Amino acid sequence: MKKILILHGPNLNLLGVREPEVYGSMTLAELNDALQTIAFESGFELIISQSNVEGELVNSLQEHGFSAHGIVFNPGGYTHTSVALRDAVSAIASPVVEVHLSHPDAREDFRKPSLLREACFGSISGLGAESYIAALRFFMEKRP
Repeated sequence: MKKILILHGPNLNLLGVREPEVYGSMTLAELNDALQTIAFESGFELIISQSNVEGELVNSLQEHGFSAHGIVFNPGGYTHTSVALRDAVSAIASPVVEVHLSHPDAREDFRKPSLLREACFGSISGLGAESYIAALRFFMEKRP
């Protein structure tokens, strides 16, 4: 069975509570459940992890980055600051799609640059939970 890593970065554990006008009212558990349902129906296994700690995110990328069919990664605020995460994405074999619930380019100036985007296979943002679903479907339907 092909495995896909869903990797949530900092503050995503607060989905549904933190700025629902920006990030929506869906909780992380509800998002994960929706992703699990979609994957299960298509015969894929998800590995889901969330951390507020940069080094733990690097560890997850390294642990699964040579065996996962694909990685759906929301680096949260580390998007704009983490050379370590960029280096981890560059070092692994599994393709990574960077996702964001909101659209960083339409927000504050400090949120516009992504240190990871160029190291990723692709990027999807601004669609709320659909950003994750679109990335997941890409790995399930488009990537051989």
